[in-house]
Amino acid sequence: MRTLLSTLAASLLLLAGVPRAEAGDNVVVLELFTSQGCAACPPADELIGAFAARDDVIALSMHVDYWDYIGWEDSFADAAFTARQKRYARSWNRSTVFTPQLIVGGVDEAKSARRSVVNELLAEHSARPPRVHLTMTRGADGTLRIEATAEPPLSSEADVMLIRYTPHAAVEVTSGENNGRRLTHFNVVTSLETVTRWDGQGALQMTISAPGDDPAVVIVQEKGQGAVLAAARRR
Repeated sequence: MRTLLSTLAASLLLLAGVPRAEAGDNVVVLELFTSQGCAACPPADELIGAFAARDDVIALSMHVDYWDYIGWEDSFADAAFTARQKRYARSWNRSTVFTPQLIVGGVDEAKSARRSVVNELLAEHSARPPRVHLTMTRGADGTLRIEATAEPPLSSEADVMLIRYTPHAAVEVTSGENNGRRLTHFNVVTSLETVTRWDGQGALQMTISAPGDDPAVVIVQEKGQGAVLAAARRR
């Protein structure tokens, strides 16, 4: 996980011509919790690939580490992603987690990995009025300028997170439940960091360090890992 330097930086203004990403009204976050050691996961991994290119969906694959002991250590697994999945479970009063698991907008779970089921949930979320307007601008110096406003103001705090991901990866699995299979993954999350907590009252303006060429996603999510209020991406 990368260490992120986040500062309020009023002195850094938006530069003309710098690429800008906006959340828009219809951007929905789709999270897949998966593992290379899980025999049931490859169809869900492929499903994420079907959504990865859509502008109205931010599809993210988070590889958990609790399958690693069975015989294959997932090359993308991170305990931070397992912890995120467990926080979702606790918020829904569950004592266990499983893979594959697809979560839409931080609050709804797709009961199967069928494309039609996920599409229906995405359409429901896309039709909801946005609660937060979010913009993100990448500077030439490897920084991201984040601006957010809520109208009406939020009734509770929200976490602002920076996520980096690898768009595509293929792995040859040589042991475990998927022994002998070549698995293809899409939008594999490589880092997830909460950069600030926002009260949702006044406007949020901040600049964070985000070096490198990996795509960047900013998510505004209700404190306690509730609903995703807004998201923006720079590929």
